[in-house]
Amino acid sequence: MASSELLELRPDGLYCPAGDFYIDPWRPVKRAVITHAHRDRVCPGSRVYATAREGKPLLLDLLGADAPVKAVDYGKQLKLGDTAVSFHPAGHILGSAQVRIEYRGEIWVVAGDCKLAPDPTCAPFELLRCHTFVTEAAFALPIFRWPEPTEAIAAIRDWWRANDEAGKTSVLYAHPLGMAQRLFAALGPVAAHAEVERYSTLYRAAGVDLPQLQPQATLSLAPPGWKQAAGRVSTAMASGWMRIRGTRRRRSLDRGFVISDHADWNGLLRVIDETGATNILVATGYRGPLVRWLTEHGRQARALETRWEGAES
Repeated sequence: MASSELLELRPDGLYCPAGDFYIDPWRPVKRAVITHAHRDRVCPGSRVYATAREGKPLLLDLLGADAPVKAVDYGKQLKLGDTAVSFHPAGHILGSAQVRIEYRGEIWVVAGDCKLAPDPTCAPFELLRCHTFVTEAAFALPIFRWPEPTEAIAAIRDWWRANDEAGKTSVLYAHPLGMAQRLFAALGPVAAHAEVERYSTLYRAAGVDLPQLQPQATLSLAPPGWKQAAGRVSTAMASGWMRIRGTRRRRSLDRGFVISDHADWNGLLRVIDETGATNILVATGYRGPLVRWLTEHGRQARALETRWEGAES
C-alpha cells in the first residue's frame, strides 16, 4: 500500500486499510478509534472502540456503561494490523486526542478538534511531527483570532458583577461538555443546568479540580438553546462564534464573550507549519478557505468531505 492511501474516505467514515480501523466513523464499524467524546465524533453500535484513557468515562456516558471501550494511555502504542497507533493530547476537552499512525516509516496524524490555549481541565496540546496532517478548520478564517482567555474571563466577571448590582441573574450559555467545565474552573462556584453538572461530575471523578455546584449563585452555566426562567435576567454566550458581528443579535443575547475550545486562525497555521507535514488534509469547518490559503502559500493541501459537524464553541 502506498503511503498516499494510508487513510481513505469510505461510506462509513475515514478508514485505515493497513490497520483495519476507522477514525470517528459516522456508521457502526468493526473497530472505531475515537478522538474525543463529542456527539459528532461517536456513533453507537461499533464492535469495539479505542480512545485515550482520560476520555473513556465520557465515551461510556454516550455509549452506555457496558460499551466495548478500550482505554489507552497517552503516548502508548497500540498495534492495529500493520500500523502502530497512539493517542496524544489535543487540548480540546477532557480525554481529547490526536491519533498518530505509523506505517512503514510514514507518520500520519489526525488532529481531531484541538485547542492551544492553556486549560486546567484537560491535558495540553502536544505538537507532533508528521508527514501528513489531518486538521480541523472549525475557525479557519482570518477573522477568527482569539484574545487571551484571561481577558474573556475578566469580562465575564465584570458582566456578572454589573448584573448583580442591577438586581439581575446572569445566564451564560456554553457547550455543556468542555467549555462549561473550563468556565466552571475559572469562575468558581456557580449554578448550572443539569446537563452541565452531569458532565462536571464526570470531570471531578476523573480527578479534575472543579468547584462544587452552588445552586444559589447569581450566575448559571447552561447549554445553548436552554430557555431561562422569566424575570430580571441577562444572557450571554461564551464561544468563538461571538467573534462574528450579528451572531449575538440573532441569538437575542445581551453579551457575547470570545473564548473557544478550538484553535483560531493563527493557531491552526502555526500548528500546521510546526508539524513539518508536506501533505495537509482539511476535514471539518472552513475547508475551502484553509486549503486555498495553504496551496497559495506553496503547501500541498486538499479537503476531506467528512460528516463531522465542526464547532459549537
